[in-house]
Amino acid sequence: MRSFRHGNARILPLTCPAPPYWQLVVAQTECSVCDVSVVSDPAPAPAHWPAVVSLTLGVFGLVTAEFLPASLLTAMATDLGISAGAAGQTVTATALIAAVAAPSIPLLTGKLDRRRVMLALTALLLVSNALSIWADDLWTLIGARVLLGVALGGFWSMAAPLALRLVPEALFPRAMALILSGVSVATVCAAPIGAWMGDVFGWRSAFVAAGAIGLVTLATQWATLPSLPAQGGANLRMLVHLIGRPSVRTALLAVLLVISGHFAGFTYVRPLMENVAQLPIGAVSAVLLGYGIAGFFGNLAGGYVAGRSERLVVVLGSAMIAALAAALLMAGQSAVVTSVAIILWGFAFAAFPVGFQIWIVRAAPDQAESASGLLVAAFQIAIASGAVGGGVLVDSVGALGAPMFALVAMSLGALLTLRFGPRGASPVAVSQTH
Repeated sequence: MRSFRHGNARILPLTCPAPPYWQLVVAQTECSVCDVSVVSDPAPAPAHWPAVVSLTLGVFGLVTAEFLPASLLTAMATDLGISAGAAGQTVTATALIAAVAAPSIPLLTGKLDRRRVMLALTALLLVSNALSIWADDLWTLIGARVLLGVALGGFWSMAAPLALRLVPEALFPRAMALILSGVSVATVCAAPIGAWMGDVFGWRSAFVAAGAIGLVTLATQWATLPSLPAQGGANLRMLVHLIGRPSVRTALLAVLLVISGHFAGFTYVRPLMENVAQLPIGAVSAVLLGYGIAGFFGNLAGGYVAGRSERLVVVLGSAMIAALAAALLMAGQSAVVTSVAIILWGFAFAAFPVGFQIWIVRAAPDQAESASGLLVAAFQIAIASGAVGGGVLVDSVGALGAPMFALVAMSLGALLTLRFGPRGASPVAVSQTH
């Protein structure tokens, strides 16, 4: 330490230790008193996995009820004294109402806690199943399906935005894959078990089972969902603004093409198996079980691929279903070709929901709830279009009319997504609950 002299006095310099690495702000006064403000990163929010599982159960219960008519179409038509095409319009009614409910529920519920909204929607599912059990004509059944449409549209519009709040950002694709696995499990259970129950106990028994699933779902959501205050400022102006974004418009148009093509084929798959391929009821149930199992693995594969390129998963799935529809048109009389094509169809379709959900959230991360509502509306309009278009073709040219519709729509959807789909992943904005 060096010193210097001033006259006869020896002066030593004062030294101070360097501030610690965490000291970010130092304000020193004339009395050498330091005010220190320490800034540290907040601890990451915990993942609410039980609540995510409750959303999975909700998806499972809703999709089970939505898909049941596809596996019960013949029995429902016979019991109610209507054509298969008319019975297929129970799917149309659900889809049309869900298309309206999806963007409307976030607006109408305003500032309501999302926990209460989700519980109310699940309760509406229970009422719908109860009415389906007691329906003795087409219009009562359609009324029950209208209530299902409200629950379905509202639930789907909020599932992805709530997942964003229930888990950290890095776990969002995994949470979505888990939630959407409810679709795959519902497909595994609803189609084959519904067909079997309809043959053994009558088609109404399948809706009794769906009601039991709804009760379990409601209890689980009541126990696990945390308080989820409303966020964002959803309004009609914002919906119009979102539709004005090119990336959002492309996603919605792709949904309209791809999903209408799928449901044109899937809604009338049982008449195709029974009337064209001449499969007995046991084989029909086995094929539908294979469809569902393949869908489970398709959901896993879709989640993996969509996390890296949602464009790729939509293009590959659309091209695969278009090829399968062509195979059904050329060799649908073959039991082997029909069975294999339908099972592979399940694998390809299961990748779409997670792909489109990730696509729309990345396209509008600042308005995830409103964007998801638009996505669900497009899904339901596509389902209705597929059911109507497929029904017209089935009633006019036979069961092979459904895969004809699917071939055209899937081909157009694949080309659209290949040309205008997203080219790379963008970060997702996350606002979590605590």
